[in-house]
Amino acid sequence: QVQLVESGGGLVQAGGSLRLSCEASGRTFAIYSLGWYRQAPGKQRELVARMFRGGSTLYADSVKGRFDISGKIDHIDLQMNSLRPEDTAVYYCNAFVTAQEEHWGQGTQVTVSS
Repeated sequence: QVQLVESGGGLVQAGGSLRLSCEASGRTFAIYSLGWYRQAPGKQRELVARMFRGGSTLYADSVKGRFDISGKIDHIDLQMNSLRPEDTAVYYCNAFVTAQEEHWGQGTQVTVSS
């Protein structure tokens, strides 16, 4: 099993910054990638950014140039700058092991006021 503990999030004005962290424990040796997803009310959960075991990263087009993911395969940070009201969502940490095994954190709320 892989356990994920998220921290960070909160309320910020548009244009501000927030930092999210995700700590993985347990079978971290099996994690292929660690990343962040978000889900806004009435919308599907969507990828925000991922970091792969080799160090490569992947970003959603909507956050490129504003968000930065860093860390290593058992701990990642997501620095979110120039936040917009449309970034408001519950953010979830995700650990991908295989197509049949992935794990989710409990979620942390990010609210950006206009």
